[in-house]
Amino acid sequence: MSMAVVGLLAGMALGFAGYFGGFGAFLLVAALGAVGFIAGRFVDGDLEPGDFFRSRERGDSFRGRERGDRRR
Repeated sequence: MSMAVVGLLAGMALGFAGYFGGFGAFLLVAALGAVGFIAGRFVDGDLEPGDFFRSRERGDSFRGRERGDRRR
């Protein structure tokens, strides 16, 4: 299934939730869709838990940790 079809189905689901359930249902469907998307990426192996917990520093200290050096 192409990504365009997946996007179409997701948009239709959000539209139905918004129309029949109101804005709260729209937000709930959107949030659960995002959780399902991330879970699917984990199952596919595209994401690892460490992707969310790595530090944002990409300077010299990051390269030092790759070599096994400890920060002092």
